[in-house]
This record gives sequence, C-alpha cells and structure tokens, in this order.
Amino acid sequence: MNTDYLLLVLGMGIVTYLPRWIPLIFLSNRRLPEWLRQWLDFIPAAILSALILPALVTTGEPRQLNLFQPALLVSIPTFIFAWKTRSLAGTVITGMALFWGAQKIFS
Repeated sequence: MNTDYLLLVLGMGIVTYLPRWIPLIFLSNRRLPEWLRQWLDFIPAAILSALILPALVTTGEPRQLNLFQPALLVSIPTFIFAWKTRSLAGTVITGMALFWGAQKIFS
C-alpha cells in the first residue's frame, strides 16, 4: 500500500470523526439547558427534510419546480400515516404500496 493512500485514509478519518467526538467529549458530563435539548430534537427532521424535499418538488436538468409529480403526491399521505401511527414499518409499507400504485396509474 502506498503511504500517500494511507495518509489520505487517516486524514479522512480524522476529519470525519473529530467533529463528532469533540462535542461528545466536552458535553457528555454536562447537563444541557432544556431549550437547547428541545432545539436539538428538531435537527434530524430538518436534515431529512433538506435532503428529501428537493427530490420531491423538482425535476429535470436544470432543476425545475414541479409540484405534481407522483413522488410528492405519494409522500403526503405517507407522511400523514407516519404522523398518526408513529410506525416505521407501517410507514415504509404504506409508502411502497402507494408509490407502486402511483407508478401503475401515472405510467
């Protein structure tokens, strides 16, 4: 193995894990304020929304707004099901079934 590749992999590991471990090391023995804990609870949903929403409301190259595509139409009842039931397995099955049905209807 070339030394440059080893240094590259080690550097990528350090860059990846340092931002994750530093807060754990400094905050693991401290009690965070309640407002901060509540705010941190919103981060996963915000990140997931930022990743998924562009794929649901845009199409083509360059990206253009398209609010009537099957993926968005299927995601709305799937989201409502997830919100009401809080069931991951049920949500996945419902989303897959609705997406399959939408493909049959729109194609």
